[in-house]
Amino acid sequence: MTQPTPAIVAQRAVRRLPRWALLLFCIAYVLPGFVGRGPWKNADIAAFGYMQELAQGHTGWLHPVLGGMAPESDGLLPYWLGAWAIHLAPAGFSPDLAARVPFGLLLALTLTATWYGVYYLALDRRAQPVAFAFGGEAQPKDYARAVADGGLLALIACLGLAQLSHEATAHLTQLAFGSLAFFAIAASPYRVRWAAGSLAVGLAGLVLSGAPALAVFFGLGAALLAMLEMRQAESDAPALRAWAGIALGITGLAALVGWMLDVWEWRMVAPSAADRSWQSLGRLLLWFTWPTWPLALWTLWRWRRQLASPEVHRHLAVPAWFALVAISATLTTLPSDRALLLGLPALAALAAFALPTLSRSLSALVDWFTLLFFSGSAIVIWIIWLAMQTGFPRQPAANVAKLAPGFTASFSIGALVLALAATLAWAWLVRWRIGRHQAALWKSVVLPAGGAALCWLLLMTLWLPLLDYARSYAPQVDQSIAVMGRPTCLSFHGFSRAQVAAFQYHGDLRLEPATGDGHCGWLAVDTDSVSTLSTVTDTARWSLVATVARPADRKDTIQIYRYLGS
Repeated sequence: MTQPTPAIVAQRAVRRLPRWALLLFCIAYVLPGFVGRGPWKNADIAAFGYMQELAQGHTGWLHPVLGGMAPESDGLLPYWLGAWAIHLAPAGFSPDLAARVPFGLLLALTLTATWYGVYYLALDRRAQPVAFAFGGEAQPKDYARAVADGGLLALIACLGLAQLSHEATAHLTQLAFGSLAFFAIAASPYRVRWAAGSLAVGLAGLVLSGAPALAVFFGLGAALLAMLEMRQAESDAPALRAWAGIALGITGLAALVGWMLDVWEWRMVAPSAADRSWQSLGRLLLWFTWPTWPLALWTLWRWRRQLASPEVHRHLAVPAWFALVAISATLTTLPSDRALLLGLPALAALAAFALPTLSRSLSALVDWFTLLFFSGSAIVIWIIWLAMQTGFPRQPAANVAKLAPGFTASFSIGALVLALAATLAWAWLVRWRIGRHQAALWKSVVLPAGGAALCWLLLMTLWLPLLDYARSYAPQVDQSIAVMGRPTCLSFHGFSRAQVAAFQYHGDLRLEPATGDGHCGWLAVDTDSVSTLSTVTDTARWSLVATVARPADRKDTIQIYRYLGS
């Protein structure tokens, strides 16, 4: 028996968010963070290092190495995308910016796939609002569009999405292709060909990005859902049976591709291992998925009768499965935050179905908390920027000087104009939201999304020089070059992939693992690995010249040695 829906929505509440406004919103979120900065430590510049090696022909496409080290991720697709972009970029185009172009498109794909996925889930008759006795309830497509707008805004509002979705790494490709698989399953009853093609691309992309297990779980979930639906919709049984077969076939092919490419490798760890604990995982789940997790829990509570019903409710089952797989990966694999990233579109979809059930008091609580949190954050960003530019207030200026010694602030009129425009837009949005005449379904998530976009844009404009200085290896590389002059090559010992990539890119050097012959003349050693230097070379032949620290982290130091000869 179909349980009555808890969604009670009038037609006037499903007013459309203007498409130009939604598009501008997405552009303002996607572009900052991809444009205007250098590669950041650690995963960002390490991935870029492999992309540059591939683009310059210094390593093989199927087995890329950087400083003699293979990539941490088994998936090669992210490195191929970046290398192709560098190779195709016009002359004079910055290689690191060129490498980020396809990843900006992948973030845009994530937002698009999430919107359409939520839209098709909301079209399901079990997700539709209650029909009024005398009419006036929301029309199906209008209701689906409003819920999809809310889902997209909820995704943008997620605090954990901002930084990781703007790094050119395998985790962003996994997010994009996982979102495409989510869209495919949601759209399968309406656009079978599009769904089949999207599922094939999504699962193949996950495998080639180093997440074959997730691809298999997502594909099996699609087939299982179709099989369960066959029991309750006899008239649609042939179509559902065909879709289940398609999903199983695509999943099998994806698993086979992963086996042929040898990317199957389990990285399961206990929550208590590797500096992990249930407390740290709990904190990660709380802040990384904010503000979607309270709304997602509210959805599960308000739609609990549908969840307990023997009848399958697609709008709950699909995002719940994707979220469950991602959270399970978060609890059992490393790095946890990057595994949780794949669950954000699904959690945003669940949060979207809370919107038709929110009371006015609960919606007002979300609004006021969001208003205070993001307005306060924006004020802090502006005050610290003012302190960097003028030295006043003194305490923030002193804090910046202490945390980033050697940093010299620079002024950009373009960044200031963008930051002022974003701040004024936020003020207008707040004024619009507190107007009592607003009845749009998505209104409860417009302030969280707007606040997240505002703070991210302010950070990527006003604070970008500081963040570039603090999160880059460039200052440390520049100091090292000043000590060594301009050698033709540099031997290294104990370097991470990120350090090798940084010295090759910022220092324009060729790095080689340390050997006993000292033919490079100079040797750089990570301080933590000095004790093992004697295992690769005769330390008596080397003279310590300098110890160079990364300004923003004095514990991140390297030692520079000059070769004395035999």
